Amino acid sequence: MTHLRSLLTLTASVGLLLSAATVGAQTYPTGTDPRDALASGRLDAGVATKGMTLVSFSTKPAAFDTTRGLTFVNSDLAFGGNYVYQGNFAGFTIWDVSDAAKPKVVSVVQCITSQGDPSIYGNLLFISAEGNGNRNDCGKGGVQDPKDHMAGVRIFDVSDPAHPRLVMNVQTCKGSHTHTIVPHPKKKGFIYLYVSGSQGARPNTELAGCVNGTDPADESNSLFRLDVIRVPLAHPERSVVVTGARIFTGLEPAPRALGRPARGGPPPAAGAAPQPAPAPTGPRNCHDVTVYPERHLLAGACGSYGLLVDISNPEKPVRLSAVADTNFSLWHTAVFSNDGKKVVFTDEWGGGTSPMCQKSSMMQMGGNTTLTIGEDRKYTQHAYFKIPSAQTAQENCVSHNGGLIPVPGRDLMAQGWYQGGVNVIDFTDADHPYEVAYFDRGSIDPSPSAADVPLTPAPPTPPAGGRARGTIGGSWGAYYWNGYVYSSELDRGFDVLELKPTDNLTANEIAAARLVRYVQYNPQSQPRIEWPAAFPVVRSYLDQLVRGRGLAAGRTAAIDQALTAAEAQTGRERRRLLTALAVEVDKDVAGAQDADRVRTMAAEIRRLAAVSR
Repeated sequence: MTHLRSLLTLTASVGLLLSAATVGAQTYPTGTDPRDALASGRLDAGVATKGMTLVSFSTKPAAFDTTRGLTFVNSDLAFGGNYVYQGNFAGFTIWDVSDAAKPKVVSVVQCITSQGDPSIYGNLLFISAEGNGNRNDCGKGGVQDPKDHMAGVRIFDVSDPAHPRLVMNVQTCKGSHTHTIVPHPKKKGFIYLYVSGSQGARPNTELAGCVNGTDPADESNSLFRLDVIRVPLAHPERSVVVTGARIFTGLEPAPRALGRPARGGPPPAAGAAPQPAPAPTGPRNCHDVTVYPERHLLAGACGSYGLLVDISNPEKPVRLSAVADTNFSLWHTAVFSNDGKKVVFTDEWGGGTSPMCQKSSMMQMGGNTTLTIGEDRKYTQHAYFKIPSAQTAQENCVSHNGGLIPVPGRDLMAQGWYQGGVNVIDFTDADHPYEVAYFDRGSIDPSPSAADVPLTPAPPTPPAGGRARGTIGGSWGAYYWNGYVYSSELDRGFDVLELKPTDNLTANEIAAARLVRYVQYNPQSQPRIEWPAAFPVVRSYLDQLVRGRGLAAGRTAAIDQALTAAEAQTGRERRRLLTALAVEVDKDVAGAQDADRVRTMAAEIRRLAAVSR
């Protein structure tokens, strides 16, 4: 959407970038969008779609069907076999999605956990726990004995999905807001959990050995680190915190836009004596980290910074690059491109509970930014993207979680925007990301009527829009997995969506994506996508050349005819036709506008020929 203009490089060693909140200012597009002003309603809201269709909607299980604050909202998703594991601030649900049109509840586990982000590995389900109300026994009623306080990662055995069994609570010094699985690079019997904890270090009355220090370089300091848990898969009950990932040492406080107040704390009371500002520090935790084990890389969304980290040795990670941006309120999560050369970071401006997608909201904040990774393994920041529809003041809306869609030749991701709905974004060109598809409902709560407006005017609403009126809901995260897009709806339940062809997404590209299958998938532990040799893969590249005018129309038409002729044959004759076609396509490279894509298509034709026996 908007291009970032880097104003100043502060520190070459960490690659710190500073931009101004007013640079490249952008407003919402003029005209109307089908998502604007949809009818409200919890289960009967108006709907707008493009390139996506709702396959099924399942309401929350009765045990979690309440809107009392954040106590029972749904959180993130993990995927394995025929099951989707949906976290909740009060436990988790296991859905059987063998029939995506009719998901079935396999089990509901009530366990006060806040926020309950899940991940799956084999038969082990890991659940993040933070906050003051979590007990070791998962029970309600709050913590009475400090040593009964659970803050860390719960491990469940889900070998019988109908009867999950709590195996162990792994306590950590700062709790676990989120966590990410990192496979051991050599020992298949072990995995690591990188734990992003947002609390302060716990007192010794709860957990011995935790230190609230002020020096990021102090190895005994529990604050400036990510706890790392090592899990022996054969004996998960022996899981233990083995080290802390000290990836913040040497980072200065991130810059703030002029005139923007510091985060945290109420304003001083009228007439109060001025208090000295606390000593500034750099970041001490990450909100989320995403790893790409194939490339031994970690992208850390760490509050005020986006980090790039080498995890070749998971117990001794090394920071490679760090960027800050005054247009980002809270670096929240990250998605790598499949080639590992780009990262999309999201900004959870307003913490997820505020309406940050109104017409008065900044387009640069509360959305995404795309960064490229150079040969020197340093970040360079490129464009911003934010959903181009104006949501209401009743809808909490901001950029949130997503993951790649496996379309060959493109960088596509699905993403949740809370009550801004679900959309699909193309970030192939880091300078020009754009929207491909969307699914959006109207607000859960209606706009206030005239009778609700007080006679005495209220104080003016802050420019950011303030906290949304009423219910917090919408899509926590949206992820493509084995043919469908799954969305965790905080308040309403669980959505299954399916992609449909548009002018920016063809039937061949959708078919090629469907060829990619995973047994298990944790979005924050990103797998490398590999496509089988198949006609939809070749035709995806051809469709992209047609759409982008990367090759002359006469040649794309001739290639299409040749593919159709080859597909009608079998065995040796198909192989002969495809091999001859690849030779002809090689000749097209020299005169093509998009030579790289033509070259890749030729390679895919040869790969397809090789399996045609």
